[in-house]
Amino acid sequence: MKKLLFISAIALLAACSQKKDPKAELADLKKQRTELDAKILELETKLGAKDSVSTKEVSVFDVKKTLFNNYVEIQGKVDAEQNVQVTPEAQGVVTAVYAVIGQKVSKGQVLAQIDDQVLRQSISQLQTQLDLATNLYNRQKNLWDQKIGTEVQYLNAKTQKEGLQRQMGVLRSQQAMYKIKSPISGSIEQMDLKVGQAVAPGASAIRVVNANVLKAKAQVAESYLGKINQGDDVKVIFPDIPDSLNTKVTFAAKVIDPASRSFNIEVKLPSNPKYRANMIAVLKVVDYKNPNAIVVPVTAIQNAENGQYVITVVGGKAKRSTVKTGRTIDGKTEILSGLTEGDKVVVTGIDDVNEGDPVKY
Repeated sequence: MKKLLFISAIALLAACSQKKDPKAELADLKKQRTELDAKILELETKLGAKDSVSTKEVSVFDVKKTLFNNYVEIQGKVDAEQNVQVTPEAQGVVTAVYAVIGQKVSKGQVLAQIDDQVLRQSISQLQTQLDLATNLYNRQKNLWDQKIGTEVQYLNAKTQKEGLQRQMGVLRSQQAMYKIKSPISGSIEQMDLKVGQAVAPGASAIRVVNANVLKAKAQVAESYLGKINQGDDVKVIFPDIPDSLNTKVTFAAKVIDPASRSFNIEVKLPSNPKYRANMIAVLKVVDYKNPNAIVVPVTAIQNAENGQYVITVVGGKAKRSTVKTGRTIDGKTEILSGLTEGDKVVVTGIDDVNEGDPVKY
């Protein structure tokens, strides 16, 4: 038993004697780390620059001063300056129709006739009386010029003739009301009259449109009342043709519609056979203009907790530049401060670029 205990004690002392001193072990590890760092640096030197500072390929936008317009986009429609619903002025039956739909007509042209037989008979009877009264007046005037007869006889003949002439004028005016005439020159876009049809004043019958004098009109929200005025630049787009033109606002109302809380604007259009009344027209009215603006693509602007910034290239390296932005339209943003003309702003590859990274473009 004593012999067994002696052997165990010797083994324990041998094991303890094999453990290293902690200070010596730490010094040994530091030596190994130094050797590893030296080897790593040697390999990096052979392979080139470190991955963290590798040159990044990007594309840039050259900053320069340019015209920047902000606009309000409104949907409107094309309308004719002269778009007239022609209605009968008298009651009766249509006896003749002289025009067809699509026909070009001139101002004052007779489009249809309403039965005026009774009036024509009255005019014929009155004409007989007028002829007699005119003859009597001429005779009486000749006698009066020769100092024959009395002044009363002459005045009675004159009054009789003039009275009948006035009656004839009234009947002629009434007869004219039985002719439906075009008040403007244009083309017939609606023709609902037929021979034998009974009509009355105010009934919708014929529409005449002058397609040579057109306008685009739209309603604008009340909030833009002080921003959109007559004479402002506007781009009119016709998506259905397609076509567009740049012109001016020719009318901007100063009165708000109480129902829609909007006001009307109008733009005169040049004569164009493609334009049609009631077709859609998109109006882009310029409400802000800066002729010397610094503008960058909106994709170049990044957001951070302390504001917005862009990445510029200075001396071949990326630089973070804080900017103050203005309005954005059509994918472009106005820069109010933070950039100057000639700067190069990174627009693609920006997600992989950090401050100070070498870049090429």
